[in-house]
Amino acid sequence: MEVIRLHLGQVSSKRRPFDAPVHGFIIKHPSAGAILVDTGIGNPPEELIRHWDIVNRAMAEAMAEHDLSPADVRIVINTHLHWDHCGQNAVFPRAPFYVQRAELDRARREEMLTSEWFDFAGAKFELLDGEAEIAPGIRVIPTPGHTVGHHSVVIEDGPEQLFIGDAAYTKDIFENFEDFPVERLTGQAENVDAWRDSLRRISSRDTDAIHFCHDTRVVHPHRH
Repeated sequence: MEVIRLHLGQVSSKRRPFDAPVHGFIIKHPSAGAILVDTGIGNPPEELIRHWDIVNRAMAEAMAEHDLSPADVRIVINTHLHWDHCGQNAVFPRAPFYVQRAELDRARREEMLTSEWFDFAGAKFELLDGEAEIAPGIRVIPTPGHTVGHHSVVIEDGPEQLFIGDAAYTKDIFENFEDFPVERLTGQAENVDAWRDSLRRISSRDTDAIHFCHDTRVVHPHRH
């Protein structure tokens, strides 16, 4: 299956050291069509702009670079519902949004500022309670810690590829998570113990490639 990384913008914090790209990923599935993992940032409200410098990029523009359009997307998987991962969900009004039930519950309680980005009228949720097959060879696995309902996406058909959302922001954090002072990085781990447990499970997999939403680098754990 072909994987296309979409560059959807750049975000940096005015309050803490965080400056990173924002990526989504298209998986070209042979029978299910285009599957999109995360949708980037929407039109940011003033409250967000007060705390973040945001360079936003329209999904249609990013997809057009690869001869695709939003109409090609059949399935959207949100790794979680923070504003930089679900901001352009409404660009895909006919696609089902696969998300953990616990994550939607959390987001409806906590993400009031940007709730319309994911909870818009007519949004079709496919709510999951743990691991699930989304399409043949495509699976989601729970990776809580960043949020209670965070999950990652696995391509199982051929060499395994893993899209870990914000389970780790960057390659450096992922490769040093056991000793990384995560308590000093606001936002990386809502629950530190669950966060490390999830990364241990990811690290133990026989994975060929690990993709990040906030790092253009790719980890290839089993290549020599």
